[in-house]
Amino acid sequence: MDAKFTSPVVDCLQYANWSPSVFAEMRAGGVHAVHATIAYHENFRETVANIIAWNRHFERHCDLIFPGRTGSDIERAMREGRTAIFFGLQNPSPIEDDIGLVEVCHALGVRFMQLSYNNQSLLATGCYEGEDPGITRFGRQAIAEMNRVGMVVDMSHSAERSTLEAIELSARPIAITHANPHWWHPALRNKSDTVLKALTRSGGMLGLSLYPHHMKDGSNCTLANFCAMVAETALRYGVEHVGIGSDLCQDQPDAVVAWMRNGRWSKVLDYGEGSASAAGFPRQPSWFTSNADLGNLCDGLRRTGFSNEEVGAIMGGNWLRFYNHSFGPMS
Repeated sequence: MDAKFTSPVVDCLQYANWSPSVFAEMRAGGVHAVHATIAYHENFRETVANIIAWNRHFERHCDLIFPGRTGSDIERAMREGRTAIFFGLQNPSPIEDDIGLVEVCHALGVRFMQLSYNNQSLLATGCYEGEDPGITRFGRQAIAEMNRVGMVVDMSHSAERSTLEAIELSARPIAITHANPHWWHPALRNKSDTVLKALTRSGGMLGLSLYPHHMKDGSNCTLANFCAMVAETALRYGVEHVGIGSDLCQDQPDAVVAWMRNGRWSKVLDYGEGSASAAGFPRQPSWFTSNADLGNLCDGLRRTGFSNEEVGAIMGGNWLRFYNHSFGPMS
């Protein structure tokens, strides 16, 4: 990372196989904050067990990481040379069917919750369903409660109508923490121009994904191609609404991607964005294989024509502003 680069670096979605080496690479990459997934299909008690495991990490590796709760923790991480970890849920399963658990999860440190993960949930429809009836009755109340306590509505894996309704229903700007524009690469998980216009016009944030299934040319996507997409996205929707949500699953075994795709809901193997011949995690592009490589992205954005100020905004400044306005109780 360029020593003159003094803006925060925030990755707004990772699900790494958390370890001392991953935490050390966060420091090597100058990463000040990471939104870390702590649940896919887990219920509330299982999610609490995952938080307990994170508390052990915070205790044992306090020289490298600490729990993030507010935007000011990003600035603290910059001062102290550590990484703030913000918890997020990729599925509303941890709140089960109890709206009171929204506030409890927030008290435990959860700052993001997706309303659906590929399938229909009790709150909204996932992007793999054939029909999208939109936000449910429970979902409407959950959005209001998330707004009240300061938990961000995340629609990264949700279907079109549900996403548009969430943007409209939420009293606070929402986020799509890890996806790319559908016009660049037509993956089911990527978002339409209609959604991205609605998201950004309402003050929301888009975290651009570095997961190969979401990128044009997949694992062979070049840094120049990715950064050209970032430039077009910024031109269309405003650079102030663009950040990074890499969806990095560093060091995870392929068994984990099977859990992500299947959970406990399927008796047959669902390959999601993969296939029977390529069922595991896809190979990361050579220019981004770990947290230590985020400096490559900074360099690529500069070569594409972004100013230092714009690079700083995309790499973390925009997320810092969004975090500052999103995690406290609604006034």
